[in-house]
Formats: sequence, structure tokens, C-alpha cells
Amino acid sequence: MNYLSSILVSLVGIVFAMTIHEFGHAFAAYLLGDDTAKRAGRMTINPSRHVDLVGLIMLMIFHFGWAKPVPVNPNNFKNYRVGNCIVSLAGAFGNLVGAIICAIIVKHSHMYSISLIAATALNYNLWFAAFNLLPVPPLDGWGVISSFLPYKFREFEIKYENIGYIVLIVLLFTNLSSYITSPLVNLFWSIVRNLTHVI
Repeated sequence: MNYLSSILVSLVGIVFAMTIHEFGHAFAAYLLGDDTAKRAGRMTINPSRHVDLVGLIMLMIFHFGWAKPVPVNPNNFKNYRVGNCIVSLAGAFGNLVGAIICAIIVKHSHMYSISLIAATALNYNLWFAAFNLLPVPPLDGWGVISSFLPYKFREFEIKYENIGYIVLIVLLFTNLSSYITSPLVNLFWSIVRNLTHVI
């Protein structure tokens, strides 16, 4: 496989993982009573509604990027804390479902190109699920933690959220993030493997 083909395969895998992750957030919010994302056209698996071009390029080059954030209004949830926690986890859950779908395709496809794309997308889904669960703002892992913090910390969180980006960059470039993401990737892969019986 030449360099261009490799880039295209990675591009498809990243876009799929990014799309299903953001759809997971939007769909979970809708099920919990918040239709903000749906009204904004984000409850869809159309990649163009979720992909941020700059974030995608950054992800391809530096392995650190972003999608368009899904608009969510937690005040529409019956239970603010539980709803916010579930929506935060829904992105990773979406990636886990995406990984299962890709594993099934890999197992049953007899076309090399399809299997290669599915295997690449499988890996990106596992990585997306694990990475976004890092407990650092603005990632989903912090969304889970902040859901249960006393309300008085909300102002502090909003005021210093930008520091989270700096912490995240340091974690990535020092590879310290792998101490959390690697065990999570292994856990998610074992779940996918046990459910699909793919080797």
C-alpha cells in the first residue's frame, strides 16, 4: 500500500470514529430529553455535520485534533448530574459500537481493501473511546467527573477550563496519557474480541 492509500485509509477511519462519537453524544442527549443537538442537525451520521476541517488536519498530522462540539443543554435533563454523565460517556460507547461493527466487517469481508479500512477504523474507534475518557477538560472523562462535583466548583471549572488544553498537550507529548489510554484500549479491545470472536 502506497503513502497516498495509507493516508486515505486513515482518513476514512478517523472520520468514521469522529462521526459516530459525536452522534453518540447527540443521540444520548435526545433520549434524555434534550433535543438541542437534533435541532442543530447534529443527530446524524453524516460526517459533514461533525467534522471540523482544521481539527481533522491536526489529527492527521499531530495525532491531536477535534470535531465540532455537540451542543447540549443539561438543564433539559430530568436529572442534571446523571444526564450529563451519561451523555459524556455516550461518545465512547458510540465508538465501542463502531469498533464492534468494524470487527464484524473484518471477520466476514473477503475483500482486502474493505478489511483494511474496517481494521483501521476499528483501531481509531478504540483509541477515540479511550482518549476521550481522559479526566481532563474539555474531554468526556472530565465531563463524567464534573457531573458529580459540588455546584460551587462549576465557576472554577469554567474559569480555568483553558488550562485543561495545556495539561492535555503536556500529557500527549510526554506520552503520560498512555498510562490511562493503553489499559482502556486493551479493555475495549477485549470486549470487542469477546463479542465478535475476531482474532
